[in-house]
Amino acid sequence: MNTYKYRAKKDPVNIVEGRIEARCEEEAVEKISQMGYIPVQVTEEKGAGAEARLKPPPKLAVRLKSREITVFTRELSSLLKSGVPILDALNIIAEQSENASLKTILQSIHDAVKEGSTLSSALSVYPRVFSQLYLAMIRTGENSGMLPAVLMRIVEYRSQQEEMMARVRTALAYPVLMGIVGMATVIFMLTFVMPRLMAIFLSAEQELPLPTRILITISSGLRQWWPWILFGAVFLIVILKRQIKTKAGMVLLSYFYLHLPVFGRFIAKAELARFSRTLELLVKSGIPILSALEVATPVLGNEIIREHLQKSYKELEQGGSLGKSLKRCQFIPVFMSNLIIVGEESGRLDAALGEVAAIYERDTDEAIKVLSSLLEPAMILAMGLIVGFIVVAMLLPLFEINLMVK
Repeated sequence: MNTYKYRAKKDPVNIVEGRIEARCEEEAVEKISQMGYIPVQVTEEKGAGAEARLKPPPKLAVRLKSREITVFTRELSSLLKSGVPILDALNIIAEQSENASLKTILQSIHDAVKEGSTLSSALSVYPRVFSQLYLAMIRTGENSGMLPAVLMRIVEYRSQQEEMMARVRTALAYPVLMGIVGMATVIFMLTFVMPRLMAIFLSAEQELPLPTRILITISSGLRQWWPWILFGAVFLIVILKRQIKTKAGMVLLSYFYLHLPVFGRFIAKAELARFSRTLELLVKSGIPILSALEVATPVLGNEIIREHLQKSYKELEQGGSLGKSLKRCQFIPVFMSNLIIVGEESGRLDAALGEVAAIYERDTDEAIKVLSSLLEPAMILAMGLIVGFIVVAMLLPLFEINLMVK
């Protein structure tokens, strides 16, 4: 990309100046016209490109929510499709944004684009906000001249992923709430109710039932050792978090997830559905398969599957087949690898990936519904058994004392 310095008319009175990146002067003139300006003078600038002049990103007060990025992308696509120049579109979205961080980012992107940077280069300054997948898609849209259409594809993809995550959160909300309330109830009974009954039990001077003795031991241990128990729990969480961030820790955790009974297959299908949908989006947008695979692999959270896909990338780089390399991974179903092989041979890899994604997304959705319907009664049963044991253990000595009095 070359950098061109330009002077252009914004209206009959005002003249603007700036820099823009383009392959040739004709392309620079076309880009300036798309910005809503009338080029007056365009000259190539020697030396560093526009990317070198990009300002460092300002520190964000908060991280942007995924939904906010999706809404921004949808609005930008709609404005560009309506014929609004990109600089005006960024200004409009920034002015109506209620998030101060997003407003700051959009103003910075607007300034960079005005100076001649491409949109993808301006967005790349914020890697924590715009992923490599997002940037690759924007770059493809710029190169193909179909930026509004590509932006809408990104919106559809992000909306689909957000809906899936929303279903998972909804399915887990009730069981998690039940667990928190149940644990709070158990701790209250062991630390406040049980000590007041212990005086009655001990004054009876009789052998207590086994459940009651177990409960007294647990209650005494909690009240006596709670600072050490709390410290040990916090210490264990910190150690586990550090270990999970290491390569060995991620591999071990990924292996554990994939071998979980019932949940293992659900996790694997959810990961493969997200990967297939991402790769389909990239291939359909015209990104070469090697570049698409390189961008799509990091969306996987499971380190074991990710490592195998990295091996597939190397085989594909040497002229191999993606589908055949996937067959050698025990965690990738044969159905998926066979369908990809057929897609490669027929030249319709994007359609094959879309079919894989649709099937696994449907399976994942059904699994979420089944697991959520089973998890709720299981949590109720578990908490009922725990609370029931505590109540029975507290009441047994009272029944025995009542019988002795009679």
